[in-house]
Amino acid sequence: MTPVLAVRGLTRSYGARVAVAELDFEVAPGEILGLMGPNGAGKTTTFEILAGLRRADAGQLLWHGKPASPAAPELRARTAVVFQRPSVDIKLTARENLVLGAALYGVTGATARARVDAVLGLVGLDGRAGERVETFSGGMRRRLELGRALLLEPELLILDEPTEGLDPGLFRAFWQTVRRLADERGTAVLLTTHDALEGEECDRILILDGGRAVASGTPEELKARLGGDVIVIAADRLDEIAEGLAALSLTADVVDGELHVTAPRGHELVPRIVEAFPHGRLRSVGLRPPNLADVFVAVTGKAFH
Repeated sequence: MTPVLAVRGLTRSYGARVAVAELDFEVAPGEILGLMGPNGAGKTTTFEILAGLRRADAGQLLWHGKPASPAAPELRARTAVVFQRPSVDIKLTARENLVLGAALYGVTGATARARVDAVLGLVGLDGRAGERVETFSGGMRRRLELGRALLLEPELLILDEPTEGLDPGLFRAFWQTVRRLADERGTAVLLTTHDALEGEECDRILILDGGRAVASGTPEELKARLGGDVIVIAADRLDEIAEGLAALSLTADVVDGELHVTAPRGHELVPRIVEAFPHGRLRSVGLRPPNLADVFVAVTGKAFH
């Protein structure tokens, strides 16, 4: 299957600082691809280039296999962008925001009315269509932003940190809508995120560090690379605890003020770790499956923030 969008050798520098370095990726119809990494990884620059807000120094975009620039009419007409910062008018109703958005896309008349009605249902706001947006929760406003982008009936949807600040319930509602777009409409979705939970919702992940791709695969493939469980240890004087773990032939990483040990059959190691230190020396010892933040630490040696 030919990708909707393929990026080859994308590069952008700011003076001596390289923000994006020879980045390659592609997203297929119905696929959700996440560009994941902490602040400064190159996500924002990549997003801005694809959104037509910034020029690349080098590289090529392929739209359905044919070279195109971000400003190419055929790409712009079929690509919708949802920015991180809110841009809906809170003094207008949900329907009025969408009617205005449709007009800006050049969609008017009966076609606009039909699309607005369809989008309101798709994002779950049909029952609140006549209410001012200032009465909406943050999650509802985010879904309205998504709905406005969908008026274009895009083949490619680009999202920048789409669920930042949303509570778990709103997070799930937003992602149910995005997943339905990909599965039922075949929309290709490309998003930037620094949230490991959001990365779990993607079909594939490209982990960025220092503007370069350092790992890629499905969330399950990436986590399987760690080959074990994660033991999380809370204690004071972590350097001393790390030395004690080294005596057990265990390597620990300091992550957010705790020690993380990745090892197969972690449940068998927990008792050994507890017994290796005096009573009360460890505040807590927990065990959990690996997540994408652990993958980032493993491939970069840096904590994921």
